[in-house]
Amino acid sequence: MSLTNFSNLDFDQIKTTLKAYLRSNSNFTDYDFEGSNLSTILDVLAYNTYITSYNANMVANEVFIDSATLRENVVSLARNIGYTPRSRKASRATVSFFVADLPENISTLTLKKGVVASTTRTFGNQSFVFSILEDITKPVTKPNIATFNDIEIYEGSLITSKFTYNSNNPNQKFILPNSGIDTSLLSVEVTSNDIKTKYYLHNNIFDVTKDSRVFFIQEIEDERYELIFGDGVFGAALNDGDEITASYIVSNGSSANGISQFSFAGILNYISTNAPVIVTSGISLLSTGLISSGGEEIESVESIKKYAPRIYSSQNRAITSNDYESLVKNVIYPETESISVFGGEELVPPQYGKVFISIKPRTGDFLPNITKENIKSKLKSYAVAGIVPEILDLKYLNIEVDSKVYYNTNLSSNPNDVLTQIQNNVERYADSTELNKYGARFKYSKFLKIIDESHRSITSNITRISIRRDVRVSLNTFATYSIGFGNIFNINNQSGYNIRSSAFKISGITEQVYISDIPGSNQTTGSIFLFTLPSPTSTTPTIVRRNVGTIDYEQGIININPINITSTEKIVNGQSVIQISATPKSNDVIGLQDLYLQLDSSNSLFEMVIDEVSSGLDPSASNFIVSSSYTNGNLVRL
Repeated sequence: MSLTNFSNLDFDQIKTTLKAYLRSNSNFTDYDFEGSNLSTILDVLAYNTYITSYNANMVANEVFIDSATLRENVVSLARNIGYTPRSRKASRATVSFFVADLPENISTLTLKKGVVASTTRTFGNQSFVFSILEDITKPVTKPNIATFNDIEIYEGSLITSKFTYNSNNPNQKFILPNSGIDTSLLSVEVTSNDIKTKYYLHNNIFDVTKDSRVFFIQEIEDERYELIFGDGVFGAALNDGDEITASYIVSNGSSANGISQFSFAGILNYISTNAPVIVTSGISLLSTGLISSGGEEIESVESIKKYAPRIYSSQNRAITSNDYESLVKNVIYPETESISVFGGEELVPPQYGKVFISIKPRTGDFLPNITKENIKSKLKSYAVAGIVPEILDLKYLNIEVDSKVYYNTNLSSNPNDVLTQIQNNVERYADSTELNKYGARFKYSKFLKIIDESHRSITSNITRISIRRDVRVSLNTFATYSIGFGNIFNINNQSGYNIRSSAFKISGITEQVYISDIPGSNQTTGSIFLFTLPSPTSTTPTIVRRNVGTIDYEQGIININPINITSTEKIVNGQSVIQISATPKSNDVIGLQDLYLQLDSSNSLFEMVIDEVSSGLDPSASNFIVSSSYTNGNLVRL
């Protein structure tokens, strides 16, 4: 029935026509139109049109990965291009304990797989259990003690699911019934004719033969997983009646990170006269080696939408920087929190034929050497011949703030309350995803707005920015140092002392020395010298060594010639460091290449200043307190 021509109908005819149309639509067959006026009927029609259009748009959106919003749809679309989202990760810790007073006639003691520890008290309003994946057997030594050292435990319960393969069911599926599974801890065994064979998780079909004992997984609805086995062409095929046993950890993800105290909750036994005997006494308290860490939530929808197309476009080849980033973060080393990849041709001087990779792991600051070598080894199967990957250690570029905050005393009688609110907001910004990553940018105007909007009494702020690198030094050995800041240095003083350092000692000079600079005539480069001070706050330096290095103000690079450093005033995480800071030419600071940008709120200063004009104390501004917008003060870092 057409609704396009009302020109020749009177009011009653229009109502009759609309009623007939709506009743012909399945959405409104039960709607009672008797007594309805034209306005009501038109409203119903408009609503029906809106819902139909909305549903059509939703369906259209959900068929494209970049516009889909439902996780099941995004995962399904990613699966179509060969991408498996990262699963939840169980938090991991190490514990040690011993068992004493064991019988003299036993030689070994076994810690059974499954739950072995629990939290000693409620942690974050939750209690957690930690498990091991396999039995652990230790020898019993004199005097009748078994010692379990550095046992790696995983947060969550160990679950076992069993299936029997039926060749007569072509649609049989092996679906693990639990959500929250850590797939990296998934263990699968297939029992065929009473022979158990371990199968291994494989991510793609490369290097898979018809005899490969492998299985694949895919995420399905409700964040669960389905096991997929080979067909005799890609991977060994199952035989009728084969029994599949899948063991896995169901965890709480990141909620269990940071636990340092555990209680024993496991099962210990030994064999006596061919029967197991459970041990319940003589068990020591658990001592924690590594506190729990590494727990993560399942990969988010946003991350899937970002990386699935990248993995697909790379076709398992590492050619561009995006290829390396996607492969390392999602295939080779999923524990990556942030990554920076750049070609050697971007360096000064350039290093052709190399690609440099800097990784911030989710736990800790640096990758162990064995992990670096493992990543480089795995990259060989993806990288183009002739390109050499280099894994760089994490380098922090710290931003420090010195802010004078003006406030109206009529709107706040206690400046400490205002200061606390400022510090809380700055901490939140410091922990945000705008920073704490490679390629991040500190946005100066946004930061000023965060301060201004922290409290209604704040009238303005004068905020100065400096950037700092902590240089890890090799003590009692001659070494050269190249310190890149990735930002142009501002020359505050033509006569020098534009950079500041913490104190350290070198061979041949008994006093503590500091580093500073003097610009050259071209105002783009300069030289580095060492000087001493009678006291850290003194303004009368004595230069003790000249031309110990160079500085490039345009590139933001400081080079120090071979020098034997014997001690440093600053110790960070047990490592001797020299802190060097400079004023950036732009207050918008970037984390260039391998520099991991973060705001160091602990070394930032916020000072409350009474705005006497706004407060009505000095309407003429005769005694207004002026704060400088330019760097001044000490010659060194205190």
